[in-house]
Amino acid sequence: MRIIVDAMGGDYAPDVVIEGVIAAVKEYNIEVVLVGEEPRMRALLQKFKYNGNSIELRSAQEVIEMSEPAATSVRRKRDSSIVVGLDLVRDGYGDAFFSAGNTGAVVCAATLSLRTLPGIERPGIGLVLPTLKGISFIIDVGANIDPKPSQLLQYGIMADVYTSHILNKPNPTVGLLNVGEEEAKGTDFVKQTYELFEKSQLNFVGNVEGRDLFSGKCDIIVCDGFVGNVALKVSESLAETLQVFLKRYILKDPLGKLGAFLLGRSLLKFKKEIDYSEYGGAPLLGVNSVVIIGHGRSNVKAIKNAIRTAKEEVERKFNEKILEAIKIKE
Repeated sequence: MRIIVDAMGGDYAPDVVIEGVIAAVKEYNIEVVLVGEEPRMRALLQKFKYNGNSIELRSAQEVIEMSEPAATSVRRKRDSSIVVGLDLVRDGYGDAFFSAGNTGAVVCAATLSLRTLPGIERPGIGLVLPTLKGISFIIDVGANIDPKPSQLLQYGIMADVYTSHILNKPNPTVGLLNVGEEEAKGTDFVKQTYELFEKSQLNFVGNVEGRDLFSGKCDIIVCDGFVGNVALKVSESLAETLQVFLKRYILKDPLGKLGAFLLGRSLLKFKKEIDYSEYGGAPLLGVNSVVIIGHGRSNVKAIKNAIRTAKEEVERKFNEKILEAIKIKE
């Protein structure tokens, strides 16, 4: 298996990306093609004392920065690490692509280069969330901010396949994110989407509210990319704020420090459970290959786990299962 990795994507690239790739090829028995500025990549491989033959380098002279507009930068920077990497996958040189770079650029370039799967109108970004009952999967968290009801139904079907075959939850329950649980609540767009889900073959349980994101009330939560991205950013901020508050007040006095010492193992488990790096990257569902998008602040562990996620999707022939499901569950 060969996975193409954007070496220049992310706040700490290329150092952290290359270190994460080295960890991945050692643990997962895969080959990786690093795409980016070749002299820097080669120097970092030497720095990390990698002398194996599972990592190949491909040159890309341009980088799409996080602040650049997606569509414009993809068209103008044809020699960027994102565009070159996705073109390698399109041409059959790699089985999957990973980047922790500009999310909009990855979505745009993947859609243009790889195209969407038959029966899928627009790709969507899914994300694994920790809940009180284990994990759930939310889609979309930023790829499509103005979707049609039919596109949300397609997201639900793809999420159903992902949750069943990648997260190992057969016949997952599906909820539609809304301002209330009642069927009559929400905008006309949400009401139309509700009707489509109710008529589908999905295990649809109705509307869910924002408070249900982490309750584990259902296995899959479907929403448009605007709402999903806001929910994601609020959740990230809350998790980080909780950790700061814990440190601030627990370590404020000697008794608090003693309590923190005694609770050390439990606090580490808590941190691990809400740590995005444990889940790796977010799959871009609906394009004609496996594409994983990493958090901009991805660390070494997150990079390694994202590559593991890509490997699992390829091994389990994920996109073939989506094509089968689209025919059955709409």
